[in-house]
Amino acid sequence: MSFADLGLIPELLRAVADAGYTEPTPIQAQAIPVVLGGADLMGGAQTGTGKTAGFTLPLLQRLARHANTSTSPARHQTRALILAPTRELAMQVEESVKTYSKHLPLRSTCIYGGVDMNAQIAELRRGIEIVVATPGRLLDHVQQKTIQLGQVEMLVLDEADRMLDMGFIPDIRRILSLLPAARQSLLFSATFSDEIKKLADQMLKNPQLIEVARRNQVSETIGHRVHPVSAGLKRNLLAHILRHEPDAQVLVFVDTKFGCSRLAHFLNRHGIRADAIHGDKGQAQRTETLESFKSGGTRVLVATDVAARGLDIDDLPYVINFELPHTAEDYVHRIGRTGRAGRQGNAVSLVCAEEKHRLAEIEKLIKLTIPQEVVPGFDPEADFFEAPARGRRRSGGADASGEARERKASDRGAKPRGGATGGKRPAVAADGFDFSKPYEPPAPPVGAAAGASDAEGDSPKRPQRPIPFLLGGLGRK
Repeated sequence: MSFADLGLIPELLRAVADAGYTEPTPIQAQAIPVVLGGADLMGGAQTGTGKTAGFTLPLLQRLARHANTSTSPARHQTRALILAPTRELAMQVEESVKTYSKHLPLRSTCIYGGVDMNAQIAELRRGIEIVVATPGRLLDHVQQKTIQLGQVEMLVLDEADRMLDMGFIPDIRRILSLLPAARQSLLFSATFSDEIKKLADQMLKNPQLIEVARRNQVSETIGHRVHPVSAGLKRNLLAHILRHEPDAQVLVFVDTKFGCSRLAHFLNRHGIRADAIHGDKGQAQRTETLESFKSGGTRVLVATDVAARGLDIDDLPYVINFELPHTAEDYVHRIGRTGRAGRQGNAVSLVCAEEKHRLAEIEKLIKLTIPQEVVPGFDPEADFFEAPARGRRRSGGADASGEARERKASDRGAKPRGGATGGKRPAVAADGFDFSKPYEPPAPPVGAAAGASDAEGDSPKRPQRPIPFLLGGLGRK
């Protein structure tokens, strides 16, 4: 089957050919005719299978039927609204809209938080038919009266399950109340849950359901592997893996913003080009970091789950879970960054004893037993292969207090509770890097000010100085 067989207009066929695509993916082949027919749609497919083009192409064709070539902004009302959960994903979707609409007289823009609103306001005043937005910033514009939603003909919710995870449902319901009742609505998601189906019941009218794969299925092109390891040796094991794959680009996922920056700092200290991306970074920084990673300037990108949906690289060979996600569904989203477009990918997870319950939940979700491989010299905690103790608290899949202790031990470079005591230690690498030793910050340079500390707080503690008032302020002579 070709794109011409789906009934697309010549302008779109030219744009698809210019982008280098010849045959539609399964989700595109099923979704495009349904959307062109005007029906509401609930579509699900694995990430990386072309969902974006599955709704973008028919959306553009329906809008092109009544496109206005007038230069007056008043003639270009907002007719299509696409909602995405993150800035990165919104930018990616809008890039696809521009790619496929380049031969059509339709205008599009992307609005998201973290940047000044004035440039977005100026763009909206030009008259925009297609708006790609994150929910929070869209409501900011609604409050400022810089966008009108009364003429919206088509609504798309992309990555709806992520919207739920990030707490956007109240914002989405408010947005729905501002839209015309007579509209076409599309809901796309990598995974479906009961909550997603409830949302679909509220916003869709007699929708057609399209699922090209069973719920939460992972791509068959991805190889899964678990390395059991003591929590205090995770960073050294990660460096060990990266040293043995010197040319591979790697996306590393961690749980926290602080851990994200700290791990990237650690890798750079040991000669591995790495950068961090998380929610505390400004939009300009995040965009620059992503572009550097996509172009190969940065070899390792350490990220929180903010990047799990918005990063689109056709040939990313490795995704490494430095810490397993608290929610099993997030594992599917994370590893969906590799093995895209039919290419082979690798999903590697470094798992300590406190994360065993998370691993069990992931395996239950994806219906797959992930092979475990102990790397010599990086032995796991003694109780890793033991059955969980009775009465152990399982909040988030692990004992929260125990997990905190493991993280503190890891940050200090100390041996964690329950760590291997008699196992073999890793050999020193050929370039002098000793993987068995905990991370120690280098000594401050000669002439550096006493007590200076680096951005990650790894430098020696500031020396204590006498407080002047204690010498004469207490009445002593």
